[in-house]
Amino acid sequence: MSNLTRWDPFAELSALQKQFFGDDWLSPIKGVNIPTTDVYTKDNELVVEAHLPNFSQDNVDIQVDSGDLIIQAQRHDKEEDKDKKFVVRESSSSFYRRFQLPERANPDKVQASLDDGVLRVKIPMTPLPEPKKIAIETGKSTKKIAA
Repeated sequence: MSNLTRWDPFAELSALQKQFFGDDWLSPIKGVNIPTTDVYTKDNELVVEAHLPNFSQDNVDIQVDSGDLIIQAQRHDKEEDKDKKFVVRESSSSFYRRFQLPERANPDKVQASLDDGVLRVKIPMTPLPEPKKIAIETGKSTKKIAA
């Protein structure tokens, strides 16, 4: 019996990346903190959760456009302190996600809340129709098969 080996299409790509860029080819973006986004269904709702620490409600913009849910968040901090050696200290953070909504989604009843740095967007969906049960008739045959 022959042994089957599962083929990983990304293994070759990974080997090429290591060959050309070394093991640490992502080092410029390793320190970047990318917010976690979860998408799941619960009780006929599509729920999108985005973890946005340090963002306030005023920093977040949510839109539904052409069947897509668009979440944008942008925060700018500016500090001016004459006692320190710098004149102006600025930092900014931004977040952007775009999700294609399923056809069953109702974009007119979208609800959003931001609690403890977690943005939760709930999109109601029409329930799936019950599958139609097909009756099976018995096929009584009068023909006999000769043996």
